[in-house]
Amino acid sequence: MLLQKLTPNEYVESIFSINIDELRKRNIKAVITDLDNTLVGWDTPDATPEVMNWFKRLDEAGIQVTVVSNNNKARVLHFCEPLQCHYIPAARKPTNQAFKRAIEIMNVRIEETVVIGDQLFTDVLGGNLLGFHTILVVPVKNSDGFFTRFNRKMERLALHWMSKKGMISWYNNKK
Repeated sequence: MLLQKLTPNEYVESIFSINIDELRKRNIKAVITDLDNTLVGWDTPDATPEVMNWFKRLDEAGIQVTVVSNNNKARVLHFCEPLQCHYIPAARKPTNQAFKRAIEIMNVRIEETVVIGDQLFTDVLGGNLLGFHTILVVPVKNSDGFFTRFNRKMERLALHWMSKKGMISWYNNKK
């Protein structure tokens, strides 16, 4: 059922709500994360000091990070180069090619990796199709780029149905 493939394993307010010690206890060795509206606003070019610190804390915990984004190479490179992290631009999520490439680059298995993102139809669906543990975050900004706006409308419908069917308890139907 499609709704099950759209259901994240976890839902958190932001990347900063993710317990890094808990990830280590669960033997998580890698994070695949989206960029736009997951780490920073879609129109914010650089990592904030808080995001830089989050990357540092993951590194100190021995957890690798690969940014997997549907955005273009120039945008993703500009953001990721200062962080010295792996990245895959123009990922075409939810297709599985970029997710598979990310675990290949980091030399980890699916069960040692979490996928973090702000969209059901790209990040969560793509991660769930391959069996990753998925974490949905609240978008950093209330606005989106042009191509994401349609996805958000479809996402609200899917969340409404998941909530109605008792698949999720955290979604506020008033959105």
